[in-house]
Amino acid sequence: MRNELKCGKEAGKSGATLAPAASDLAELRKEAEKCQACPLFLNATQTVFGEGGPGGVVFIGEQPGDQEDKVGKPFVGPAGQIFDQALKVVGIDRSQCYVTNAVKHFKWKPHGKRRIHEKPSSREIEACRPWLIAELQFLRPEMIVCLGASAVRSTFGKDLPILKNRGRWMSSDLSPKTLITVHPSSILRAPDPTAKEKAFADFVGDLKLVAESLGSSG
Repeated sequence: MRNELKCGKEAGKSGATLAPAASDLAELRKEAEKCQACPLFLNATQTVFGEGGPGGVVFIGEQPGDQEDKVGKPFVGPAGQIFDQALKVVGIDRSQCYVTNAVKHFKWKPHGKRRIHEKPSSREIEACRPWLIAELQFLRPEMIVCLGASAVRSTFGKDLPILKNRGRWMSSDLSPKTLITVHPSSILRAPDPTAKEKAFADFVGDLKLVAESLGSSG
């Protein structure tokens, strides 16, 4: 039986967005392994699906990186380590959260022996959006946190400036309670230790709002 979720403007254009046929998240994960909705599957090692517990919040990133592509799990590379550190500071147990990405395949270009991350296009984000919608339909989270621009586009159905909109609860196509913040990889790109420390502190400040909401709802 196919699941349906109407999602804002997209639903207005084409009716209901149909999620792939699945009875639960485990089955949905297996279906996602076969996805060929855009060309990214050709150069990726595997589909990297979301994982975690139904703890009330879903964190949405951009796409798997080099390490995530190799091991098949989201947020296990350098950006994932920053993410874990920030969660620990604000007292959020990652095992109780669900972590996923707007795009499930690693987009990259070769640079010597290295694979360098490339930002997914709007077409690739839209091609992967039904998988995100399907995940959310099974999870029914109390809130969504968008980590970076690709997550924002997938969740809101349009681009929004991160710095202007970060750190406040908003209503999106996919959840009436949505928070925008930076992707933790942006902290790694800070030009010096002082800037990196400030960027991390600002990120922690955003996640404190999530921790407070989780505390009040619990």
